[in-house]
Amino acid sequence: MVGNLHLLKRIKSPEDLKKMSYNDLEILAEEIRRYILEVVSKNGGHLASNLGVVELTIALHKVFSSPRDKIIWDVGHQSYVHKLLTGRFDEFSKLRQYKGISGFPKRKESIHDIFETGHSSTSISAAVGFAHIRDLTEEKYEVIAVIGDGALTGGMAFEALNYAGHVKKDFIVILNDNEMSISPNIGGLSSYLTRLRADPAYYKLKSDVEYILNNIPAIGKSVAKTIERVKGSLKYFLVPGMLFEELGFKYFGPLDGHNIKQVVSTLEMAKKTKGPKIIHVITKKGKGYRFAEENPDYFHGIAPFDIDTGRVIKPKKGPSYSEVFGDFLCTLAERNDKIVAITAAMPDGTGLRKFSQRFPNRFFDVGIAEQHAVTMAAAMAMEGFIPVVAIYSTFLQRAYDQIIHDVCLQNLPVIFAVDRAGIVGEDGETHHGVFDLSFLRHIPNMVVMSPKDESELKSMLITAVKSSSPVAIRYPRGSGIGVDKNQDINPIEIGRGEILRKGKDINILSIGSMVYPSLEAAKMLTDHRIDACVVNCRFLKPIDGELLKRLAEISPYFITVEENALQGGFGSAVLEFFERENLFDLKIKRLGIPDKFLLQGPRELLLKEIDLTPEGIVNDVLTILRSENFGREKTKT
Repeated sequence: MVGNLHLLKRIKSPEDLKKMSYNDLEILAEEIRRYILEVVSKNGGHLASNLGVVELTIALHKVFSSPRDKIIWDVGHQSYVHKLLTGRFDEFSKLRQYKGISGFPKRKESIHDIFETGHSSTSISAAVGFAHIRDLTEEKYEVIAVIGDGALTGGMAFEALNYAGHVKKDFIVILNDNEMSISPNIGGLSSYLTRLRADPAYYKLKSDVEYILNNIPAIGKSVAKTIERVKGSLKYFLVPGMLFEELGFKYFGPLDGHNIKQVVSTLEMAKKTKGPKIIHVITKKGKGYRFAEENPDYFHGIAPFDIDTGRVIKPKKGPSYSEVFGDFLCTLAERNDKIVAITAAMPDGTGLRKFSQRFPNRFFDVGIAEQHAVTMAAAMAMEGFIPVVAIYSTFLQRAYDQIIHDVCLQNLPVIFAVDRAGIVGEDGETHHGVFDLSFLRHIPNMVVMSPKDESELKSMLITAVKSSSPVAIRYPRGSGIGVDKNQDINPIEIGRGEILRKGKDINILSIGSMVYPSLEAAKMLTDHRIDACVVNCRFLKPIDGELLKRLAEISPYFITVEENALQGGFGSAVLEFFERENLFDLKIKRLGIPDKFLLQGPRELLLKEIDLTPEGIVNDVLTILRSENFGREKTKT
């Protein structure tokens, strides 16, 4: 297949596009689609969104001169075409692979990646920042933000639109409207865009009316200006995009985002127009690949799959934590009609699709609006309901103030189901959920727990539903270990850990996904004549202080193991507890995520790189017990 990419292979920089005919650009678009499909089918990745922006990206690079002109991709998971057109064809086969190129824009990867992204709704703010500095330094370049209709529902995007219209900076916003973010979009803005899509003739009507009025001798221009000023006038009936025009933007569109010539023509027109502009393009997510067109949410982020059938190649080991969570929440909701579920545009990813189907009146998808989701949940809790807010760890960061101010300050029983906690793999730095234990545990009134397996996740959900305070349950991406589905599920006493393996030489304290690796390490340590105690601490907050004090009486040696940033995480909580208890003669080693952003790659490989494996735990135990300060003669070989 790669051998047929004769045009794509010749693209060394975006400047090459400027010499190509429109017929060649159409051929190039098909070659790009074929190659993206081939690579993503092998590596996994964001397929549907990239297939949908092929022509738009070609048009952008034909009209503008990157990197002098600054193109900013909102979220960035639709930047594969951009990467191929900016000299990364040879590296593209290693997309999202360990030490390969990222699936998102990365400044260290290319001078054409102007701004790093991975979370939504940031592009317009960044664009205004570039425009401000361009004007301050009196430079000459264009600034373009490419944002999807889903990302435009994020509050930050509205803040930026409001400000940009006020300062009247000269830049362009491309609204890539494919009617979807990951799941179908919801809300007033989505309905508004749907109305615009329904009758593109509106834009031509607007232009015709303006032309006619402005060319009426003597009075035409005056009439046009009067109509422009009067609220509720004919303009509001005739002109699409009035929301954007009232914010201070010149609106162009809607137009066919797969018609390269039309998009190029509109971009050229916008370049000549002063002030902030918004170009509304309609694209089809998954275009060119039948399975992705028919099921774009499934092919938004996809594992390696068979091109001919669209089926994922590697079968799952068992139900994922997300599925276990979603299924058991349905079970609890059948028993308790006060339980409601909230997600931020991720009903499938968080496992809430079944809940939405079985309890449609108690399910709320707020779109890409995590802050709104959390504060809305706070109000629901005030009215006696039990809101369960399911959000990926990395996206929950966006609602930090609301967690503190609206939930914890008022001590409201909101349950946070923190999905994708820990290392998530090929999506890389922007998506690893490695900070939640640190940013949640120091908030007053918050209970933080993490299950060792699927069964314990269910027990923690029961515990959370019965709680009268805010609760966060964090669990990893992917499948659990496969525990017995018929196992009894009972609530857990808040703040109580459990000893899984008794031992007298060293205490291995672990939480969540690191519990079973710690047990395996303890078994391996028997070969070194080391008797290790393994504790499933379960609760980061409140921590089981009584248990820790008992363990300290047996052995002064401790290792803490967590799949979270070391700064301020589980190990820090243990250290702080012993400091409060004036227990200073203990020897403690903390294992976790070091103070750096981890690259993309398979989870197992990344864990090995930072020694968060049974072998890594064993090596640290041996280092501790063999050091002169510890004087463990029995461990010498």
